[in-house]
Amino acid sequence: MLLLLLSYLAGALTILSPCILPVLPFVFARAGQPFVKSGLPLLVGMALTFAGVATLAAVGGGWAVQANLVGRWIALAVMAVLGLTLVFPALADRLTRPLVALGSRLTERANTEQQAGGGVWPSFLLGVATGLLWAPCAGPILGLILTGAALQGASVGTTLLLLAYAAGAATSLALALLVGGKMFQAMKQSLGVGEWVRRGLGVLVLVGVAAITLGLDTGLLTRLSSSGTNRIEQALIGRLGADRAMNAPPAPLDALPVEGIMPPLTGATEWINSPPLTTEQLRGKVVLIDFWTYSCINCVRAIPYVRAWAEKYRDQGLVVIGVHTPEFAFEKSPANVRDAVRRFGIAYPVAMDNDYAVWRAFRNQYWPAHYFIDAQGRIRHHHFGEGDYDGSERVIQQLLKEAGAQGVDRSMVQVTARGAEAAADIAGIASPETYVGYARAEGFRSPSGIKPDARHAYAPAALRLNQWSLAGDWIVRAEHADLQTAGGRLAFRFQARDLHLVMGPSRSDRPVRFRIRLDGQAPGADAGVDVDAQGVGRIDSQRLYQLVRQAGGARERTFEIEFLDPGAQVFAFTFG
Repeated sequence: MLLLLLSYLAGALTILSPCILPVLPFVFARAGQPFVKSGLPLLVGMALTFAGVATLAAVGGGWAVQANLVGRWIALAVMAVLGLTLVFPALADRLTRPLVALGSRLTERANTEQQAGGGVWPSFLLGVATGLLWAPCAGPILGLILTGAALQGASVGTTLLLLAYAAGAATSLALALLVGGKMFQAMKQSLGVGEWVRRGLGVLVLVGVAAITLGLDTGLLTRLSSSGTNRIEQALIGRLGADRAMNAPPAPLDALPVEGIMPPLTGATEWINSPPLTTEQLRGKVVLIDFWTYSCINCVRAIPYVRAWAEKYRDQGLVVIGVHTPEFAFEKSPANVRDAVRRFGIAYPVAMDNDYAVWRAFRNQYWPAHYFIDAQGRIRHHHFGEGDYDGSERVIQQLLKEAGAQGVDRSMVQVTARGAEAAADIAGIASPETYVGYARAEGFRSPSGIKPDARHAYAPAALRLNQWSLAGDWIVRAEHADLQTAGGRLAFRFQARDLHLVMGPSRSDRPVRFRIRLDGQAPGADAGVDVDAQGVGRIDSQRLYQLVRQAGGARERTFEIEFLDPGAQVFAFTFG
């Protein structure tokens, strides 16, 4: 219920975002007709279509995205024609003749302001078409819903959350339509300019179509709105307690509740460092399940502690199982995961969960996530994210004691982490995880905006904090950006001690050389572990690269990476 309320409120905030502007002309074009028979069906059609397309895009993969793009172009063409019919009534008459012959009167009823009525179904169908064009600002809450949908698979809950978001936006638009409709009617009655109002609406529809065609709905307008509505949404999340729920203080050790029974691990697609393990084999052991993925910086920083616990308590009955559930497609590769296991020095069993079967069985939603299971196979505690390592270790000690282990060392492990595994400078971080692929990109700056799935020569742009830009010949895909020719660059204005970039070569047999700069200079003492003091490095595998570790602590800098060879694939920035 909390997530449904958050989703509804986030959708209602869409009316405050400039990115809703392309949709408004289509809504106000119904202002002169009865709300129940015209405006309401339009909004319902918009909401249902948006929720359906968003669900498909989240759980269906690339084919659904392509279908959505095709649907957008078809809808754009239809809306352009409908806009012209508002401007030129004679054109409307001609175009509706073959539609009438085919039994459809949608265009005539939906777009001729002089025609009275306009039944429910034509308005609903027009709403369906408009819903394909609707590109609201994907703020934190909508991003959470879509990410969760992709991870959890198709479910009624996902669709309900998307419907709640769409219903919130439709509510805002309905209020605007009711108020705006009265304003429009007053104008027409008092000034007698109904014909010009109708033509003006037609022009606005065409402007909206042009804005969507040029990408302004997902580019410029989204960037303009991100600093406003995103802050409001984050405030809602904090006020209603969603953040606090994720990191609630643990129960006292002597009163650890039973949270459920450990689900089976049969959904794992492959095992590393061990044959497949079953819940029956694990009975009598204390088990720690660690959900992780190897390019996740939060997971990487937790690994030294998990590794230390596995070694310290192995002989007293602790079994640690790393469940590797991928975020990016390249993390599904067994060879890539085996290489990561080797690099991180992981000796405990790792179950590859490429199909998210184990993830769903635990109803998990986070990386990293730790589930603590007692000797009777019951989940007794969980912890999401980094931190509270001492508290987690005390839980392990308590469960081992309950299982009858003798001489359990009550001290805490001492971890000395280096490189990307070192703890973050949390107080100094002012930059969020930022994705480069268009599906979740935020903060992008370019005169042209992002051109999805199209080869484009991007020009650099002036950057403010947490903005980034591309320069050179790139194809920006849903999950990452592909560099087409040597010399391409990527810049980010950030504030943190560490900067990491998830990258890989497009071909495993062709490493990509690169050079980084900080404020236009070689990094020197601020170089990360994957570059030298001159900022030179090489992409040889698909993984997270630490490029910056500021010796003097966190401060605001401009980072730039230049790729000396083609074939780089760039996925996401993370900070520490």
